[in-house]
Amino acid sequence: MAKPNYQFEKRQRELKKIKQQEEKRLKKLAGGHAAGLADASDAADPAAPATTTNPEQTP
Repeated sequence: MAKPNYQFEKRQRELKKIKQQEEKRLKKLAGGHAAGLADASDAADPAAPATTTNPEQTP
């Protein structure tokens, strides 16, 4: 009878866990990206001023 390869099994569990975490991270990014999509389109507008000024930073 062959010996079980515990290192292989452990590595497979780790890879599965990492894959699930990555999918969860991407799902969170996709959810947050949809809310911030309007902000990103405003920033990409070429007619918008290149820099914005902060009133607290002016002397």
